[in-house]
Amino acid sequence: MGRSLFRKIVDYFVFSSLYLAICAVVMIWQTFRLLLGTTPPGRLLGFVFFATICSYNFHWYLTPRSAEPSYRVVWTHHHKTLHFVLYLTGLVGAGVYFLYLLPWFFALCFAGFLTFLYSAPKLPWPIFRRLQHIAIGKTIFLAFVWVYVTTVLPLIIEGVQWHPSYVLFTASRFFFIYALCIIFDYRDREDDRTQGIKSIITILDDKGIDRVFWASLILFFLTSFALSIYHFPAFYIFLLIIPGFILGGLYRESKRSTSDYLYYILLDGLVMFSGLLMLIFRI
Repeated sequence: MGRSLFRKIVDYFVFSSLYLAICAVVMIWQTFRLLLGTTPPGRLLGFVFFATICSYNFHWYLTPRSAEPSYRVVWTHHHKTLHFVLYLTGLVGAGVYFLYLLPWFFALCFAGFLTFLYSAPKLPWPIFRRLQHIAIGKTIFLAFVWVYVTTVLPLIIEGVQWHPSYVLFTASRFFFIYALCIIFDYRDREDDRTQGIKSIITILDDKGIDRVFWASLILFFLTSFALSIYHFPAFYIFLLIIPGFILGGLYRESKRSTSDYLYYILLDGLVMFSGLLMLIFRI
């Protein structure tokens, strides 16, 4: 009974995207702490938290039944109403915080536009369905959206002059998230093929996908280590690269496994893991 209740709580927390919204908030905190030495404004954290809830519940609400339904997909179809309610809640919450960020209207609208485009091919209108056939770079696109929202947008809002170390950190985060997205797209490639969605992952064979994954992970390590040129403390860099080693170690298992908990708790959680370590060590 206790175990069943605990699993239900975990399912609601993770599959409702509350977990992912917290990941986004921790990533923004890390951007501010690591690059600017400050804490992020609450209005930005609130906006991103609710916007993540809105966008991901919108995405899952529109997700059709899978060719090989997973536990997450089955859960989603049993909780369509919840996804819709959370989508509306996130929309209202993001709208309220948006009013406090009006000076950065265009930067925020650009983020919203990018986020919408990722889910747009799931909408049942021909103009959006056609996006499925031109979404070759959807893996790159998703990684770019996450990096823009959690790294570029905070720097825009702070109005700082771009420094080479900011570029390196942005590139490091991009290559890590891209490698992570490859794993998710590899798992979903049969569904993508069934729906006519073209991407690098549906085009390449397994060896080609392996090469792209490891190339992205190597670039993540190189750009992370390059931060030492700009006097980033070695301990910071060590914390940054820990998720890369974990991701590399899980790569083969993730290609074999269909566990939703592996994907949506452990792998998703890696995006905020170095930030959590910074919080734990209070640096």
